[in-house]
Amino acid sequence: MRIVGLMSGTSYDGVDVVAAEFTAAGDTLRLRPLGHRELAYPDDLRAEIGALLPPAATTIEAVCRLDNRLGEVFAEAAAAGVELAGGAADAVVSPGQTVFHWVEAGRVRGTLQLGAPARVAARVGVPVLHDLRSADVAAGGQGAPLVPAFDALLLDPAAGPRAALNLGGIANLTVVAPGTPVLGYDVGPANALLDAAARRFLDRPCDVDGARAAAGRVHEALLARLLAEPYYAAPPPKSTGKELFHGGYLDAALAALGEPVAADDVLATLTELTARTVADACDRHRVTEVVAAGGGVRNPTLRARLAALGAGRWRLRTTDELGIPAQAKEAYAFALLGWLSWHGLPGAVPSVTGASRAAVLGSWTPAGPSAAAPRPPAPRRLVVDA
Repeated sequence: MRIVGLMSGTSYDGVDVVAAEFTAAGDTLRLRPLGHRELAYPDDLRAEIGALLPPAATTIEAVCRLDNRLGEVFAEAAAAGVELAGGAADAVVSPGQTVFHWVEAGRVRGTLQLGAPARVAARVGVPVLHDLRSADVAAGGQGAPLVPAFDALLLDPAAGPRAALNLGGIANLTVVAPGTPVLGYDVGPANALLDAAARRFLDRPCDVDGARAAAGRVHEALLARLLAEPYYAAPPPKSTGKELFHGGYLDAALAALGEPVAADDVLATLTELTARTVADACDRHRVTEVVAAGGGVRNPTLRARLAALGAGRWRLRTTDELGIPAQAKEAYAFALLGWLSWHGLPGAVPSVTGASRAAVLGSWTPAGPSAAAPRPPAPRRLVVDA
């Protein structure tokens, strides 16, 4: 079965597109990567997404317009994925762009992703799986992270406690260990605050290669204030996003200091915040290896700091060594979730999300009548039986 997977994360810088071929043999599922592309968002679309995200106010009109514009972008991305698949695919997984994750007192009450899946289905002519988080939320779960289902199959727990780390807008961790349930949760910000600082201080979407952070020094008072965030001490299951870690959050922390902080020092401090919170989580679970993926892997300053903090306790490597491109891992993970849902198998991991049951994820938007089902003649009248 060939499946196209899309991913647009909390950094909302573009869409990662993959095509994968899945073959099942007994209890082993084989994944053959067929290709990966990155499609960057134009600046005006990034601005449109950013203008709608919390804590900004918005309108239903703005939500509707963005939903359909994203649908058009995802449709083009899905078409590129079908090309990667050799011109034909069985399904597309389009999880959409998360614009709100409703959390109250640690409990997720709802989640919203935009991306007009009907536009995707119309463009590529195959069924589209979307709205992947809601079923887990309805079962009492966090709806996130969902990638641990992929991590749990990819990493062998017999090798000892190992962690899969994703460094997107938010850093999330999956831990597998012999004889214990899979554990996974959002650790805290990865690129979310770094990118917010780059936009504020550098007028750029990001600090390329962490160069400005490398030139700065950690501001200890700012770091202490940021590390005091209660989210870090909350036990899993837990999830977060830009509803908490956004530009205004950083502005408030800087204002509370009562003294100016140089731009490079802010970026160095935020890099240390991400590295420190991730390393603390890895140490807490006594992992011996961390397999990283996501856009943050491209930041050599962040990677070097993570490697230094783990030295002597755990080894840092990337999913590239396992055959999965680090930038494409989440898109491949969503392709896997599509395979599971297609076959009626759960994709959420209750020990990760806190759900009462393992849910089959997503809703399917058909591209037309099923070729497998007999097609009756079109009705010309309706009779009501008493």
